Amino acid sequence: MKKIKVNLGEKSYSICIQNGILSSAGRIIKSLHIAKACYIITNKKIKSLYGDKLSRSISAAGMDAAFCIVPDSERAKSHLSWFKVLENLARFDKGKGVCVIALGGGVVGDLAGFVASTYRRGVAFVQIPTTLLAQVDSAIGGKVAIDMDFAKNLVGAFYQPKVVITDISTIKSLPKRQIRNGLAEIIKYGVILDKKFFSYLEKNVSKIMNFNRICIEDMVTCCSKLKAEVVAADEHEKLGYRSILNFGHTIGHAIETASAYKKSINHGEAVAIGMVAAFDISLMLKMTKHSIAQRVEGLIKQVGLPVSVSGLGLKDVLNAIAFDKKIVKGKRRWVLPIDIGHVVVCDKVPQDIIKAAVLKRFN
Repeated sequence: MKKIKVNLGEKSYSICIQNGILSSAGRIIKSLHIAKACYIITNKKIKSLYGDKLSRSISAAGMDAAFCIVPDSERAKSHLSWFKVLENLARFDKGKGVCVIALGGGVVGDLAGFVASTYRRGVAFVQIPTTLLAQVDSAIGGKVAIDMDFAKNLVGAFYQPKVVITDISTIKSLPKRQIRNGLAEIIKYGVILDKKFFSYLEKNVSKIMNFNRICIEDMVTCCSKLKAEVVAADEHEKLGYRSILNFGHTIGHAIETASAYKKSINHGEAVAIGMVAAFDISLMLKMTKHSIAQRVEGLIKQVGLPVSVSGLGLKDVLNAIAFDKKIVKGKRRWVLPIDIGHVVVCDKVPQDIIKAAVLKRFN
């Protein structure tokens, strides 16, 4: 088992990575002495795949467990869904001393974390990510939230898990589209932090897409380390450093919002478009070179991710950007690339350039 520590003082926790580790989840949770019962938030499909294995593991560790099934889409992150889950959790708890487990992808993790942060003013929270995207990104760092109709993740908190249990084997059940979804965030790490890692991705695209276990495990471990280091340096995004993780997300989230969170475009696809749009902004501001932008766009295309979007209104996307939560002292922060492995946070991007960059990525 590979273990990575997220160093946050009293809130420090481990990311445990191993093929097949799900069968040991109960023992790991029990060893933390955080609860006597587990409330597992997941969706129908993930429960059918991994619910029995997890519940057996929890029972073997001498703890009670109950499942809460939520929709398999961004719809799960509504205020109505959040409150319904809270009511069900309260009925199950009845003084048992409960922890909340997120079993699934980023949507489940966001919702479960927000439930844990608000129930009884905060109960223990465990992340068991089953998608590539969640394993390398959303399960790490403590950002939890629900959506509003006009903006994604607008109501939320920083609430760290007690442990992240990453079972590489769960990725095997994912369709190729979901693998690509995770690769958008993985490419992001190379662009913002690690030029060598970006080169590794370029050289191993075929192996990764064909689920070479060694490549997948190395990739997930590397991304987990990078995310852990950023979170440890700037947990609450007060210093500006953690903002680099938002590369591609300002326009990406706006695309998701403008699409009304429909499955026609998923998070990774929107972020991929957001990343190339961020390069468009950098090029217009003469902050980067065309050769660098082309290299990144080439890798995005190579893994099968889109670089443009259709069927959305320009005005809807621009309005969603206006509601984006990444604003400090009245100024929106943009993460803009200089080179592969080097980005800067900028709050002086003219509106006409933003509009031109978005428009360029419309079919």
